[in-house]
Amino acid sequence: MDAQLAVIGLGSIGSMALWQASRLSDSVVGFEAATPAHGRSAVGGDTRLFRMIYLGKPEYYPIIERSRDLWAELEAETGQDILTTTGGLSIGTANGSYINSLLDATRITGAEHHILSREDMAERYPQHNLRPDDCAIYDPRAGILRTDRAVSAAVAAAQENGATVLQNAPVDSITETDRGVVVTSGDRTWTFEKVIVASGGWSRRLMPDHLKAVTETHRIVLTWFIAQDGTQFSPENFPVFSRWYEERSMYGAPAVDGVTVKASVDGPLSGRARATSDPDAVPRELTREEVAKATDIVTEFFPGLIPTIARSDAFPDLFTEDRHPLLGRLDENSRVYCATGFSGKGFKMATGYGHIAAHEALGKQAIEGLDFVRPDRFKTR
Repeated sequence: MDAQLAVIGLGSIGSMALWQASRLSDSVVGFEAATPAHGRSAVGGDTRLFRMIYLGKPEYYPIIERSRDLWAELEAETGQDILTTTGGLSIGTANGSYINSLLDATRITGAEHHILSREDMAERYPQHNLRPDDCAIYDPRAGILRTDRAVSAAVAAAQENGATVLQNAPVDSITETDRGVVVTSGDRTWTFEKVIVASGGWSRRLMPDHLKAVTETHRIVLTWFIAQDGTQFSPENFPVFSRWYEERSMYGAPAVDGVTVKASVDGPLSGRARATSDPDAVPRELTREEVAKATDIVTEFFPGLIPTIARSDAFPDLFTEDRHPLLGRLDENSRVYCATGFSGKGFKMATGYGHIAAHEALGKQAIEGLDFVRPDRFKTR
């Protein structure tokens, strides 16, 4: 037996699982196909939004709460600034489905929030060009996560705790045996007691057929625009945001570099509907339709941004059929633990997911109430 646990993929979730596992065991190995925090994975794009008010199952809320605490622990352990609290705005039609769904969620979870009228918004956040019937929900605990910094910090912390990290070591196959799980990378093989698969858009290569059938690697497009006045769009003055209407939507983050504001299209025209069979060949260039849609929305939403895309990129992530992750063992007796399929929504909760994966894979703790993310929900089909 080469080690107790292997973590395959050291991106957003895998790096956090490695860090958490290194606190529980001195026999942990991480495999990374490239180098930790490389920009071609779902880690790319500098930042991700962190929000406590989440449009999804209320069962996610405890994971979000735990994740926020763990981001603070990672910062304290490594001395890195990872999560910057900016506040967050969810903007839409007053009494519309988006706003009402978010308010329903806050009633269940108890998440702190404030409702801002159109007049409140115009006074406090004039950067937004609002529609006549708009309102907003303000999330005071929302902020921005620095993705590359977070992953690098988690991997470094894991190594400091004694974990081994193998870079430029793509895993070709995993095979369960009576003795453990055999991992093959190039011309080498290892045997581990347990394995966590956290390879994001590349995970399908290591999945059984029934999970391949309910997952696709999708393309996530991000765009940035130059602010005419960088001060107006600084983290101190411009909260992270999500604006949602029936015909168009956009989310984004302040100018962490003082110049460029992340403002990316959400929904069907965002590029997420474009599946790809090869995550290594995700088209990085935007289509004409994607460029036109992004610039059109920015023109309406933000008169203080120059409506020409200053920077764009695209990254792969694994999406499941029901848009909930695959988090758990393949079955109750399996030595293989899935931590993938986060469907473009995983980074904010990466520390929480990593905590769950490490504790469950190592048999330290079983988390209740997560049937909706367990991989075996698809096995009966």
